Amino acid sequence: MDTFFISHGSPTLSIDDSMPARHFLKSWVPTGLAGPQPPRAILAVSAHWETDTPSVNVIHGTNDTIHDFYGFPDQMYKVHDRPLILLTGWPDFFLHLRFFELLKYPAPGAPDVARRTKKLLEDAGFGPVTEDHRRGLDHGAWVPLMLMYPKANVPVFQLSVQTSRDGAYHYDLGRALAPLREEGVLVFGSGSATHNLSRITRHGQPPPPPRWAVEFDGWLRETLVGGRHDDVKRYREAAAPHAEHLYPLHVALGAAGDGCEAELIHHSWSNASLSYASYRFTSSRN
Repeated sequence: MDTFFISHGSPTLSIDDSMPARHFLKSWVPTGLAGPQPPRAILAVSAHWETDTPSVNVIHGTNDTIHDFYGFPDQMYKVHDRPLILLTGWPDFFLHLRFFELLKYPAPGAPDVARRTKKLLEDAGFGPVTEDHRRGLDHGAWVPLMLMYPKANVPVFQLSVQTSRDGAYHYDLGRALAPLREEGVLVFGSGSATHNLSRITRHGQPPPPPRWAVEFDGWLRETLVGGRHDDVKRYREAAAPHAEHLYPLHVALGAAGDGCEAELIHHSWSNASLSYASYRFTSSRN
């Protein structure tokens, strides 16, 4: 099975139908991007779970949905208007109350595969690997997945990233997970090809992508598609000053194995400087 890196960009991807990346992710199953059959389980490596040492969430039952963001439009919530009847001695009064329901992605956990992942990592020298029995899915996982697999019927678990380490470490972490591909597990990294929130356009019509973002986005594409994976491991650039948003790419790249082929499967922009460049990595052994 191929591995993937998805640029999830803004959480508004979950509601904004004007975003090309949203339509790309909604085409995931219809176009068979990850194969004609659903995966046995999904391993999501999200930029939004950072720990000192590797950790997997081992969930029996349904994953909780973590809303780890704030300050977004009301549309980020499902709104229900319901009449409320107050019975008193006077004529009945009718009030309309607005009930806000958080968006949810109630995918089942994958405890057996999570523990299999833990063993693979520890056998490769990445231990100790912690089991987290409480953590659900953060928005780096559930926002793209609610579009990719909207029925939420494929088991999902997460693996954390270590921001104190570098790209080469995360590439090797991914290499240790390569056996999962042969076991029907979809490994996908979720981050952003560019991610400098201090330089995005938040309101109004965004201008064209700035030069610094275009240059890094282009460099990343050229190095990945050109097979210069050692250069990707050593990256450092203002376009992505917070490394956690590229480390999921390193894990997915490593899980595809040395000599894998990279393919750009989607490209668009939002907020002027957020690239939604997304990649498929195909093992040379396929």
